[in-house]
Amino acid sequence: MHIIKHTNFDFLRWRWHAIILSWVIIIAGAVTIWTKGIPKGVEFAGGTVVIEQFTDHSINEDRLRMALDRNYPGGAQNTVVQAYGAPGAGMFMIRVPAVGSEAGASLSVEAQKVEDALRKSNLGAFTRQGAQIVGATVGRELESKGLWATVLSLIGILLYLAFRFQFSFGVGAVVATIHDLLITFAFLAFFQYDLTLNVIAAILTMTGYSTNDTIVIFDRVRENLRSMRRDSLGHVINASVNQTLSRTIITSGTALLTALALFFFGGEVLHGFAFTMVVGIITGTYSSVFIAAAIVSFWRGNAPARAAAHAPASSTPTTAPQQPQRKQKPQRKVRAS
Repeated sequence: MHIIKHTNFDFLRWRWHAIILSWVIIIAGAVTIWTKGIPKGVEFAGGTVVIEQFTDHSINEDRLRMALDRNYPGGAQNTVVQAYGAPGAGMFMIRVPAVGSEAGASLSVEAQKVEDALRKSNLGAFTRQGAQIVGATVGRELESKGLWATVLSLIGILLYLAFRFQFSFGVGAVVATIHDLLITFAFLAFFQYDLTLNVIAAILTMTGYSTNDTIVIFDRVRENLRSMRRDSLGHVINASVNQTLSRTIITSGTALLTALALFFFGGEVLHGFAFTMVVGIITGTYSSVFIAAAIVSFWRGNAPARAAAHAPASSTPTTAPQQPQRKQKPQRKVRAS
């Protein structure tokens, strides 16, 4: 199925513009992370999360913060209060950094302290809808595992593409994937989304999605390198991206619509996951077209594709040219005497 037919866009013409734009976003994200940081979810920072639903739907976040500031031991410092679930449902998520002991029945002590503080403030009846308690030791372990999962996935991508295509293709895909990670972390810092296990899962999913899109383009580049040997490498890359443009639009568009549906209708639990997927799909498609292809063109130069192609030997045997046969002079017939 082709949405756009016979396109001839010069994508490599805009590679420097794309690289400059990416560097601007990455540097701005690094400054934001340095000054504000990325909030860590309870899985990594440790703490106690309690989800409470109030019968009085007029209660808001400010009243809950005031109640915790007055009655919770230590006040509401570093306490996060957020609306949870459907709007107007009277459900709130309260996260405190304290966890108490990391073993035994004392795990639920902090959650009980939060509820006691809410009861003392006369906020009406409420029921606990859920609780999550993660100690600092578990948080550090999860953070380490998430980091190693990302690093090992990048190494695996590099090795696979270096073996399947060429080393320059593997470098281009890994650079594009690192670019996607940095852009995603920049937007998480811009909008101050918590770094949770759901977000890590979305980042790894986005990494695989972006790599798959890059492999599709690289596979077409490899095919065209065999048939367009007299053309420059830049022309081959542009032709390959144009040939796969319809496929890219269809797959990226459907995935983006799904992520947007999760973002708007998935609820508070999936908000960070869906936001990361939306950013990852957009930047993954962008990097496959501009960043990965640009890295390969920088690496190989703009020489004729004959020098870049690693096409297998032809299956039809080639034979040496035959020497033209000399015409034999007709022999004279000798008459018998």
